[in-house]
Amino acid sequence: MSREAWLIIGVLAVATFAGAVLLAVRLIRARRLLGALGANGKVAFYGALLYTVLPVDLLPDPIYLDDIGVLAGALLYLNHLVRQRRAAGRPLPGQPDTPPDPGRIRRPVR
Repeated sequence: MSREAWLIIGVLAVATFAGAVLLAVRLIRARRLLGALGANGKVAFYGALLYTVLPVDLLPDPIYLDDIGVLAGALLYLNHLVRQRRAAGRPLPGQPDTPPDPGRIRRPVR
């Protein structure tokens, strides 16, 4: 292959790796919600992280598209669980029980 083709392949590999890392970071940030989301949320979280870290993949490791798909799917599922919990009226950890009233926002005193 030509030098340009190798350069394109290298850039694509770096871009997909960066995308997988960004999704993994977002998934790890969602970890604080796992206690409230139950066993299904924990399975999705830890399953996606294990699939990303372990060397057993559907596609070889230089191609991170399957890892990106699993991480994105786990994030979408966790988002779905959060929306279900909010719709049921149950607060998430670290959030107030009732949403703030926009008419009662405190303004700084001058």
